[in-house]
Amino acid sequence: MRQPEHLAAIDLGSNSFHMVVARQAQGEVRVLESLSEKVQLGAGLGPDNRLDEDAQTRALDCLSRFAQRIKGSPRGNVRVVGTNTLRMARNATQFIARAEHALGHDIEVVAGREEARLIYLGVAHSLADDAGARLVAATPDTLAERLGQAYQQLKQAGRL
Repeated sequence: MRQPEHLAAIDLGSNSFHMVVARQAQGEVRVLESLSEKVQLGAGLGPDNRLDEDAQTRALDCLSRFAQRIKGSPRGNVRVVGTNTLRMARNATQFIARAEHALGHDIEVVAGREEARLIYLGVAHSLADDAGARLVAATPDTLAERLGQAYQQLKQAGRL
């Protein structure tokens, strides 16, 4: 019997970094762990569109912690995406080199359309598979975090 494969997805957002670690076995994906850290990378983007050192340090510290969790994962099993702040930052190339070294995996800066597609796929995957129409609205990281926390609290209280 084939061993379950571990997969990881990491989102380097403007406000928070998120990592989901899952196991794929027999055609199913099961989330094992979900981590989130408020890095505020976008807050470190100065008027010259350069990431300041403090923001880079917060980001690299977070990625070092994420790296401990995915150590030994094959490159093809980890996808790391950078979003708007890394699209805008004039020194993104230098930061990404440091971040890839800290994480041990390549980072892909995705275009806005790809970012939206990935958000939709993540939301759609968590919903029932039906033929109905769906509306998915992306929100800023801080609002998304609050909505996620409120959802978890309602779920734990048995109200969902």
